[in-house]
Amino acid sequence: MKNNVKTFGLLALFGGLFVVVGGAFGRNGAVLGLVLGLVMVGGSYWFSDKLAIRASGAHAVSEAEAPGLYAMVRDLSQRADLPMPRIYVSPAEQPNAFATGRNPKHAAVAVTRGLLQSMDDRELRGVVAHELMHVKHRDILIGSVAAAVGMSITFIARMAMFGAMFGGGGRDDDRNGNPIALIAMALLAPIAAMAIQMAVSRSREYEADAGAALLLGDGEPLARALAKLEGASKRIPMNVNPATENAYIVNPLGGRRANFARMFSTHPSTEERIARLRSGSWA
Repeated sequence: MKNNVKTFGLLALFGGLFVVVGGAFGRNGAVLGLVLGLVMVGGSYWFSDKLAIRASGAHAVSEAEAPGLYAMVRDLSQRADLPMPRIYVSPAEQPNAFATGRNPKHAAVAVTRGLLQSMDDRELRGVVAHELMHVKHRDILIGSVAAAVGMSITFIARMAMFGAMFGGGGRDDDRNGNPIALIAMALLAPIAAMAIQMAVSRSREYEADAGAALLLGDGEPLARALAKLEGASKRIPMNVNPATENAYIVNPLGGRRANFARMFSTHPSTEERIARLRSGSWA
C-alpha cells in the first residue's frame, strides 16, 4: 500500500510537470501538456518494463543460453515466493543490473555481460537477490515510471529550448510563448524530474539490500558485490540515459565528472550500504 501511494504520487507529480512545461507555450500549451502527460503517465505504467529494457540494449536469453543464471534466479525466486521473472542480458561491459516491470507477474531482471564475467557465484546471488527484493517490494514500478517519464520530460524540455532559440519570437503567446520562459523551463524541468526521482529512490536501495541479506541469510555476498560494482562504475564507462540511472543497483554514471545528474543522485552511498550489510543491522 505504501509503495502504491508513492507510485501514484510520483505519477501525479510527473504529470504536473508536463502541464508546467506545456504552460510555458501559453494556454493551449498547458492543455497540450496535460494531454501529453496523461498519455505518457499511462503509457509508462503499462510499458515501463519494455522501455527500460530497450533503453539498456538488453536482449532476452533462454534457459538453454544461460542455464546457470536461470537456475540461480529460479532458486532465489522460489525462496522469495515470487514468480519466475523474465531474464535479459545487456551487452554492456560495466558490471551492473536492474529489475523492471509493473508487478511481480510482469517482472524482468536484466544483468550486464560485465556482471556475469566479474562476479563469483555468491556475489552474483547477492546482486540477483537484491533485484528480486525490488520485485517483491513492488517498488520497481516507481523507478521504471520515474525513468520513463523523466526521459520524456527531458526530451520535451529540450524541444522547448530549441523551439525558443530557433522558432522566432512572435507576439501571439499561445502560438510562440515567451522564449526566455521556454529556455528557463528547458533547463529547470529535467532538474525537477531528477529531484522527484531522488526523493523516492534512495530508501528503496537500503530496503532491497536488507531483504537480499535476509533471503541469503548473509549480507557479505552483496557487500562484496557492491564493492566491486562501485569500483567498476568509476573505471568502465556505460552509455546510459541519466533519467534511467536510478533503476540500476549502483549508479552506472559514477565515473563521470560532477554534473547535475550526480548532484541529484538517486543512490545512497555505496560505502554506507556496505557498512549496513556488514554490521548485521538487516537481521
